[in-house]
Amino acid sequence: MKNLKWKVLFVLIVAAGALYAALTKPINLGLDLKGGTHLVLQIDTEKALENEVSAALREIKRRLEEENLPLVSAKREKTTIELEFLTPEAAQKAASLIKEDYGEMFAISVSGNRITLKLKPEYVSKEIDRLAEQALETIRNRVDQLGVAEPVIVRNGKDRIIVELPGIKNPERAKKVIGKVANLEFKEVVAVARTPDELITRLGGELPPGSTVIVEPSPTGPKFYLIKDGKREEIKVKSLEELVKRFGGSIPEDQQVLIQEIKNQEGKVVGYNFFIVKREPILTGAYLKDAYPSRDEYGMPAVSFVLNSEGARIFENYTAKHIGTRLAIVLDNKVQSAPVIRSQIGARGQISGQFSYQEARDLSIVLRAGALPAPVKIIEETTVGPSLGKESVEKGIKAGVAGIIIVMLFMMLYYKTAGVIADLALLMNVLLLWALMALIGATLTLPGIAGFILTIGMAVDANVIIFERIREELRKGRNLFPAVEAGFARAWGTILDANVTTLIAAAVLFQFGTGPIKGFAVTLSLGILTSMFTAVFVTKVLLDLLVRYKPSLFRI
Repeated sequence: MKNLKWKVLFVLIVAAGALYAALTKPINLGLDLKGGTHLVLQIDTEKALENEVSAALREIKRRLEEENLPLVSAKREKTTIELEFLTPEAAQKAASLIKEDYGEMFAISVSGNRITLKLKPEYVSKEIDRLAEQALETIRNRVDQLGVAEPVIVRNGKDRIIVELPGIKNPERAKKVIGKVANLEFKEVVAVARTPDELITRLGGELPPGSTVIVEPSPTGPKFYLIKDGKREEIKVKSLEELVKRFGGSIPEDQQVLIQEIKNQEGKVVGYNFFIVKREPILTGAYLKDAYPSRDEYGMPAVSFVLNSEGARIFENYTAKHIGTRLAIVLDNKVQSAPVIRSQIGARGQISGQFSYQEARDLSIVLRAGALPAPVKIIEETTVGPSLGKESVEKGIKAGVAGIIIVMLFMMLYYKTAGVIADLALLMNVLLLWALMALIGATLTLPGIAGFILTIGMAVDANVIIFERIREELRKGRNLFPAVEAGFARAWGTILDANVTTLIAAAVLFQFGTGPIKGFAVTLSLGILTSMFTAVFVTKVLLDLLVRYKPSLFRI
């Protein structure tokens, strides 16, 4: 008798706690209910590894110069470096030096006076993991500065990141801020060409007699056309290097050609300048300490930046030695501006490039948050409007209420008094499930509502098994109390097996599913746990109360 009283008290305390949590703590709604944007981003790890190898090559060349080991040539092909020295002895000595600094990164092989450096597979694996974590943190910082409430930013697999932005009002701006690499570089300008003809001839190419090459803007970038004898023919090339080669020219190994967009007052691209620059940067955004929107000398929007102490030292040394030359400020392989160095420059500078104020503000955000370690590509995008989300919530609630009412009516009609007790347990199950989801911060999605409704049926399924076992015991002539005890004991094994197997399926969905599927798995898993508690424990307590104190009311 005492045990039953304690059990009743425990059920009342749990019910009161669940009611308090459900009323005071709001539940998070997913994108499909609240509206917002769901993005799946893929990281270009191959490009990032190439950048790392490029940086390593710069440091290796500097170290070899300090050690008085002159290079005949230094080439990089993607993630492989080839170094050529004057003698085999110099190559052996250089290999020892490189091994000290980069032994964990490169597999080093020496053949005569040549050294070949290739990335080690184990290094590549660790670096891809580091790149993904760094990209995750960078994107999280950018989203935080956008002011999005309750975003979801998680890693998915080796090189993918899922970003969910509930209630976002300007998804296009968010995509630009999140996906912009913001790879800032300062490069030495070798020459400037105003036209494709000038670029081709500067790099040793030759145009057919009586012809000219023009460039026109397009939504996908610059398009080149050959004009000859009044005819116009598109030159289909994938890069400026390919364009130059088409006419017999070549770009030196230590140089590259970058484009500068010329925009009108409306921000539309109307033309291009072509900058021949040194391939290796003087400085990168890694030395950036701060960035903020400002105005240039003409009152136009710009971005001012502050370098850290190491970056300031490098910048001061370089600008002091190169007064009178041009310096290209490059953002994601596009020249933003290329001012002439008039005097030594320290820790502060400015990027101007025909920005709108919003563009300058967004660029400041991504520069402050840090450059992405590699380019990212949006491979999946889903946007749900707030009106569609509201409609989904309303329909989901109606479906849930209808499901509860139908199930409760069936249980009362078919199992009579025992059915009423099952209905009370069912209502407590709904209350417990809602409270648990609010307490753990789970997100309710449209499939989650489906999982919610599914658990209603599963909760009474356990009661059906129990009640049928009790009926069997009563038909055998047992008294009411022993029949109830035996019914629960016989049903327990079946209920446990059914719920454990469903819980395993839910765990698999949670592990390998994404977005709304995870929401379904969470709701289903919590629903299984709460239904086992209410269908078995709470129902047993209520039946024991009825059998002990009002057995004449019992009907099944």
